[in-house]
Amino acid sequence: MEIRTLRYFLAVAREENMTRAAEVLHVTQPTLSKALKSLEEELGKKLFTRHSFSIRLTEEGMLLRNRAEDLVSMADKIEQEFISLDDISGGELYLGLAESYQIRYLAQVIKDFKTRYPNLHYHITSGDTEQIADKLDKGLLDFLVLAELPDSRKYEYLAFPERDVWGLVIPQEDPLSERDVIRADDLAGLPMFCSEQAWNGDIKRWFGNSFSKMKLEGSFRLSYNGSVFVQEGLGYLLTFRHLIDTSTESGLVFRPLEPALETTLYIAWNKYQTFTPIAERFLQQLKESFFHAENQKDPAK
Repeated sequence: MEIRTLRYFLAVAREENMTRAAEVLHVTQPTLSKALKSLEEELGKKLFTRHSFSIRLTEEGMLLRNRAEDLVSMADKIEQEFISLDDISGGELYLGLAESYQIRYLAQVIKDFKTRYPNLHYHITSGDTEQIADKLDKGLLDFLVLAELPDSRKYEYLAFPERDVWGLVIPQEDPLSERDVIRADDLAGLPMFCSEQAWNGDIKRWFGNSFSKMKLEGSFRLSYNGSVFVQEGLGYLLTFRHLIDTSTESGLVFRPLEPALETTLYIAWNKYQTFTPIAERFLQQLKESFFHAENQKDPAK
């Protein structure tokens, strides 16, 4: 099975049309059809169902699409890594990011780094820990930012200089918005939105014995989407401070939890990872920058 054939397959799966896929790939339609027929024969499975004006994936085709996307991404990353070995002015970085206002620290490092390495190209994947950790484990990412303590058996890591503060996003006209802080008893039976990972982790521990009284109305991987539901009066959002616009014009307010709940953010990488030169230099600058930020925050250190 060739990477080129998998690229053909993914193009047809994306375009759902053989002619358009052939145009995108700059190959003839007979060449494309022959390659896909050979792929089906090699796997012994039918990958497409053909209709009058479109092509749809079979269940086997959908399985292959998921695997092929990872394989092609890995091939692209390997190719770029070898190209960058001789490029002293840049290269490719792949990062997976959790949501946090502290991502600004990472953005500042990248900004400074690009002044030294103007040909740096970086690729950002966002999502919860489960989504992006899987990509790091497969070698599709160089670094992973996550909102939980990394597994030290698998990863090395740095802690971000600050801690994220949990709170509740509330409509301005709601009676809860008049509180300075939000306690567990205030939330009993109310419809709440939260990431599933946090709900079963930090939030569950914070609620303690009151957790059984709590109602998860819906889970969101992105806090912004949850805030839209709050604006529509469907419930309340548990999230980090600074992720949601709570200006006067937004119609929303943020109130911290009491007792305070804070989460440390980490940037992690595979313990036995062999970095490209640009990734190695980036990690060194990251360590220096975080060390400086930590000392600026606490001059006594």
